[in-house]
Amino acid sequence: MRNRTILKLGGSVITEKSAGSAGVIRYDTLATIAKSLAQYPDMPFLIVHGAGSFGHPQAKAYHIQEGVTRENRKGIFETHQAVRELNTAVVDALRSNGIEAVPIHPLHGCEASDGKLVDPIFGHMDRMISLGLVPVIHGDVVMDRKRGACIVSGDQLIRVLAEGLQMDRVGLATDVAGLLDSDGSVVRELRRSTAHQVTIGNSGHIDVTGGMEGKIAELLALADHGIRSEMFHISQFEAFLAGKDHGGTRILPEDA
Repeated sequence: MRNRTILKLGGSVITEKSAGSAGVIRYDTLATIAKSLAQYPDMPFLIVHGAGSFGHPQAKAYHIQEGVTRENRKGIFETHQAVRELNTAVVDALRSNGIEAVPIHPLHGCEASDGKLVDPIFGHMDRMISLGLVPVIHGDVVMDRKRGACIVSGDQLIRVLAEGLQMDRVGLATDVAGLLDSDGSVVRELRRSTAHQVTIGNSGHIDVTGGMEGKIAELLALADHGIRSEMFHISQFEAFLAGKDHGGTRILPEDA
């Protein structure tokens, strides 16, 4: 059987995140992704997708990351409803191409403490993967023991899932060629010991989960546990699936 793989579809890949285009899904991109995945029916995989323009605007409007009380509790529903709509579109695209995708919503079964997932229960997804199902989980609002509620990013989910489910490969499809240094060049390999040498540019998109810096922090934490990950442009999606060079960035443990 092929290696268990986590695939992260960036929010900027599957939605329009430019100003004035909130809530616009890139259906053509989803269809292309689904057709590529359908060529690997024996590969056990799990999909995590970002919220893109379907969660960040609502979370920002209600200041979810600053904590939730009775005054801004309405934001829990509106944020979750937005990301759930996007999740449905991803699942539908996969199922239309013969992939047995199943939606998973963190709000329904996850809890956090001060923004970090605690005691996550992912055994059901392990069994899904063993049956040839494809869990599709996403960044979401979840209840928080200290803040009331918070946003859990797809990147935090990747780290927790890869560790908890003992995944073999982790790939992140983005709208950039990989991790870009200050001069615009792709950082081909990154380790904890070399991370201080890289200057990460700022994104102009609305992102309440930390943007590229938050992503790299989670991937370096994953590397600390001995799990490597790869970041690449969505145009190189098939290259990643085939195990070929995608020209992107590999985030590696120190001894790799």
